[in-house]
Amino acid sequence: MIDYSKALNRTVMDIKPSGIRKFFDIAATMEDVISLGIGEPDFQTPWQIRKAGINALERGKTKYTSNKGLAPLLNEISDYLDRKTGVKYSPENEILVTVGGSEAIDAAIRAIVSPGDEVIIPQPSYVCYEPITRLAGGVPVIISTKAENDFKITPEELKAAISDKTRVLILPYPCNPTGAIMEKEDIEKLAYILNDTNILVISDEIYSELTFSGRSHCSPASVDGMRERTVTVNGFSKAFSMTGWRLGYACAPKEIMKEIIKIHQFAIMCAPTTSQYAAVEALKSCEDEVKEMLEEYNMRRRLMVAGFNRIGLTCREPKGAFYAFPSIRSTGMTSDEFCEKLLFSKKVAVVPGTAFGESGEGFVRASYCYSTEHITEALHRIEEFLKEIKQ
Repeated sequence: MIDYSKALNRTVMDIKPSGIRKFFDIAATMEDVISLGIGEPDFQTPWQIRKAGINALERGKTKYTSNKGLAPLLNEISDYLDRKTGVKYSPENEILVTVGGSEAIDAAIRAIVSPGDEVIIPQPSYVCYEPITRLAGGVPVIISTKAENDFKITPEELKAAISDKTRVLILPYPCNPTGAIMEKEDIEKLAYILNDTNILVISDEIYSELTFSGRSHCSPASVDGMRERTVTVNGFSKAFSMTGWRLGYACAPKEIMKEIIKIHQFAIMCAPTTSQYAAVEALKSCEDEVKEMLEEYNMRRRLMVAGFNRIGLTCREPKGAFYAFPSIRSTGMTSDEFCEKLLFSKKVAVVPGTAFGESGEGFVRASYCYSTEHITEALHRIEEFLKEIKQ
């Protein structure tokens, strides 16, 4: 009889499953549930992107591409980032097409982190950074960002987190789940602290197209002194509504990219060919569609934030991504208790803030990747729930 506790990887066994999935799995067994939990655009992938994928299949473009990706796609990514961020990456040796942004994050961390190295991770933030760091043998060092600072990393917090073992700083902005962004002046203050160190930065910019209130995204690599130390991660899932196409990319100085590509070569080989042909079209011709989706998200964002504040759940303005992060501390419940009771009593699914780190306690994440009717009904049910628990 095999003792699996001894046969399996202890590091993997000690990692908890994603806290996001728990409530999705429960909701999936219930009828009439309104979910605000999924971080997935509700728009169809624009037709010209789908058409490009179909055409690639019809033309028999079903073979492996190079490890780095299709040359036309690498060129389009280079031009896109130059146009959007002012940072120019060489298609020849500084860009890698990956299976979603998640693979890019994984490969970048594994290429940099050796056992015992420390990785600074601000939280609340996306669920993958800490587990991937542990799988690489690294040591997560958590910065608990604060609502009063709009969930940004402060220079003081960064300075206090750095040690002789620090190898990586994760910058997950615009942020899932808080909707926080880091503007140029914020990044410049962090860059000053990183100056004269060998600390590298992994900048997860998957929500870069989704910034609001007239703000434009600032890529850390565009700040003086940061390009040489930054791995920029992005992809097509959020901005182009291409979640199921599983396509992302990483950009970095050639010295870093050389090592990232090794991991990609041996673990993945290449990203999906059909998706790569579709992505070429996305970058070439879908800017208007992205703007239309952004305008719709912005309208939903205002509706949701105003709704939460109206019914008594304090919610700061999310300035990026497509999530609101209201405080539920006024209820006296923990995040998990609130989400569970709301789901069973009113059939509304939101995600506990603790799914994104311990500092998420007292908050819940609600996505506005849903119609205004969907959001309005969810807010109505939440308001009823709040009235009932006060009685």
